[in-house]
Amino acid sequence: MQRFYIENFGCRATQADGAALERQFLERGMERAREVREAEIVVLNTCTVTESADKDARASIRRLQRVNPGCRILVTGCYAQRAPGELAALSGVTWVVGNSHKHRAAEIATGCSSVSIPTSSASTGSSGFVPVAQLAENAVERVVVGDIFAHTELMAAPVFEAANERTRPNLKVQDGCDNRCSFCVIPYVRGKSRSLGAERVLGEVRTLVEAGYREVVISGINLGRWGRDLPAGYQSAGVSEPDPVLRSAGSRKSQASTLRGRPATKGQRLVDLIRAILEQTSLEKLRISSVEPMDWSDELVELAATSPRIAKHAHVPMQSGSDAVLRRMHRKYRPWHYREKILKIREAMPGAAIGADVMVAFPGESDAEFAETRRMVEELPFTYLHVFTYSARPGTPAADQPGRVPAAVARERNRVLREIASAKKMLFLRSLVGKEVEAITLHAGGADFTEGLTENYLKIRIPDRVQANRWMRLRVEGIDGEMLRAARH
Repeated sequence: MQRFYIENFGCRATQADGAALERQFLERGMERAREVREAEIVVLNTCTVTESADKDARASIRRLQRVNPGCRILVTGCYAQRAPGELAALSGVTWVVGNSHKHRAAEIATGCSSVSIPTSSASTGSSGFVPVAQLAENAVERVVVGDIFAHTELMAAPVFEAANERTRPNLKVQDGCDNRCSFCVIPYVRGKSRSLGAERVLGEVRTLVEAGYREVVISGINLGRWGRDLPAGYQSAGVSEPDPVLRSAGSRKSQASTLRGRPATKGQRLVDLIRAILEQTSLEKLRISSVEPMDWSDELVELAATSPRIAKHAHVPMQSGSDAVLRRMHRKYRPWHYREKILKIREAMPGAAIGADVMVAFPGESDAEFAETRRMVEELPFTYLHVFTYSARPGTPAADQPGRVPAAVARERNRVLREIASAKKMLFLRSLVGKEVEAITLHAGGADFTEGLTENYLKIRIPDRVQANRWMRLRVEGIDGEMLRAARH
């Protein structure tokens, strides 16, 4: 029996795609290899959001040739969609499969596919794709990349936060993005926004609940836009047929009222999906991943605040606190809009985790503009930040903008924000000492303790060996590094 191994790079959406790819190969009778050196086929599911992500993928291809020179390598994902010719020219690569055909990767790798190889008319143009005819004859057996904006598939399979934390499955319910932020390559490699239909989402959630999982994270490339592309009813168009078990789950009588019969003239809304999950499944806790500020409606904030079954956690991308920088980024909100949303979330959920993505050194970012971002970060009630340094992506408008920030200045700005974020996290940790928190157990962390994750997104050390995947009420006794420490029962 042939064995396969999948290595995922990048964001939660890519990880979720990797889980769906694994399902494809298993359904074709292949066996999952425990280590990369044992696999006949290795799939690299790539990211391309930064130059560093591209370098990581190329380094992995070189490493594979050293540790498993006999394997066949299939490169897929965002990097494969953006620059297939670049990857196909690398020694050792057998197939390059873009996101446009990722849903058929197992077919292609097992030789059972009738997918045609793109010609120069399909693979040249502003995208920078290289025609297959221009590649060396022995470079690849097959390059399959098509128009991502014609792509209608949405791959969905639960994925777990980490290999040793099989307690919090992450379900991708939306893919693609219709925004055009000037720095972001994602719309060009993932295509237009498309949603997993409510009946499919409910079927997946029910299956996870029946398997014993107690928290599910829903995510997407632009999660807040879930449902806008769907008709007013709950049926989804243009998605793959669900697995038989999901088809069965999706046929239950309750599906007929998935979205409570609310007439919709402009598609469906994320808040409707969340209500449907709460009303029509027995899931104990739902966690909502990143949602753009303009999609945190008053209705969504109220629902998140009032439902005990929604984790008190809001991740709201910020990118910059400077109005001028946000405009150059083509972001759809202004700093005062963002501030209003964060304060509204904090007022509704006083103990919630509130996080943000912040970018430094965007082209032309002046000292004064960075100071505006720093001031906003200092003033708003964040509990953590993901700080990134701008990375130019080929084909994006920002890549051609003048005013590149020197590397030393970019590093310093990154350091400043990380220090502020670290101090804010520590204040949040200290505020919980002596209080009760709710946490789900992840895995045993040692001989005498178990690691858990609180509802408000903090790691907690439980001084007992406790079975994984249990929700517990715990009293916080102290802090160990960046972890809470629970009192012994």
